[in-house]
Amino acid sequence: MKRHLKLTAALLALSAILVGCNDADTASKAPAGAGAGTERPPSPVSVLIMKKAEQPLTTLLPGRAAAFQVAEIRPRVSGIIKEISFKEGNQVKEGALLYKIEDDTHRAQVAQAQASLAKAEASIPSAEANLARYERLVGSGATQIEFENAKVTLLQAKANVAEAKAALNAAQINLDLTEIHAPFEGVTSASKFSIGNVVTANQAETLTTLRRLDPIYIELTESSANLLRLKQAIAAGQLSNGDETADIKLTLEDGIEYPHVGKLDMSEMAVSETTGTYSIRAVFDNPDDLILPGMYVRASVTVGKENGYLIPQRAANRDARGALTAKFVNSDNAVETRTFTENTVSGNNWLVTEGISDGDKLIVDGFQWIGDGAPVAPVEATVDDNGFVVEAPKAPEATPAAKP
Repeated sequence: MKRHLKLTAALLALSAILVGCNDADTASKAPAGAGAGTERPPSPVSVLIMKKAEQPLTTLLPGRAAAFQVAEIRPRVSGIIKEISFKEGNQVKEGALLYKIEDDTHRAQVAQAQASLAKAEASIPSAEANLARYERLVGSGATQIEFENAKVTLLQAKANVAEAKAALNAAQINLDLTEIHAPFEGVTSASKFSIGNVVTANQAETLTTLRRLDPIYIELTESSANLLRLKQAIAAGQLSNGDETADIKLTLEDGIEYPHVGKLDMSEMAVSETTGTYSIRAVFDNPDDLILPGMYVRASVTVGKENGYLIPQRAANRDARGALTAKFVNSDNAVETRTFTENTVSGNNWLVTEGISDGDKLIVDGFQWIGDGAPVAPVEATVDDNGFVVEAPKAPEATPAAKP
């Protein structure tokens, strides 16, 4: 029995040796290029051909919208509100009636002033006649003193008339002020008083607020440090001075670009002691009331021009130190990463002046999955004005094969 087990084990070992020899022979007979078929082909990437040119130098500033005109409507006479003639929150024209205050008392004051004026005017003819009589009798029955007194009486009568006219004018003004009109075209706020409420002249609380929203102001803030750097660059000839009438573009809170462009209206010639910023005010058309006072916006302002290369924001990254990086295709059609320590903003792009030459190929799409040294197949492309959409040029139609 033991001899039979030894024979079986020997046969199994011999079988294993024969199988190993067959595998080795099969491997040695395999074609040498079989492993070459697994090598990955170059990855296609969209590239932008770099060209140096003068580009606008822009800065992004935070801002808040403010009404072009604001009027807090208050009564200038006392009384009871009799009528409210506007719809709250709606547009009103210049001169439109807003409030009507009960005017019975003021009409009575006008009538009283008219009566006082009539009484004062009635004394004028007798005073004039008396003066003329004394003038004829001076030296023949009337004394010089009587003549002078007649003169004074006429002057007093005329002064009384002037005083009565002034009182009538004041009474008429107060009567007119019982009607409160819009000083300019704008949008009303909610009314804080209702019909029947008593109001007093020049009270602290407003009746309503009127705002003109078209055009509208955008109040921007910029740091004084950036202002100093900009002026130093212009003085050193590194930048050309921006045009003060240059267009200013807005991005709204939802990220949508505002369709209208604005103009610089004024700049504060002082820096805030608390924030270290100075204020810039721009004015924008707002025909659809899309921008409302208090709304937060971001403005792109052109502050100068500089010669350099544009790197779209979609093609750039930041390394661990915050430096700008971008990937290029070198002369061997391999990927290389370049770092740019100096860069500024130009619209939706980064503007760099060093580290790039004309004709260099910037990878703008397809670089997310490739590393340095990887072989690539560059395809020339273009980037639209927003810097987000890559449009590759159409491939030429294939030429029909020649017939044999």
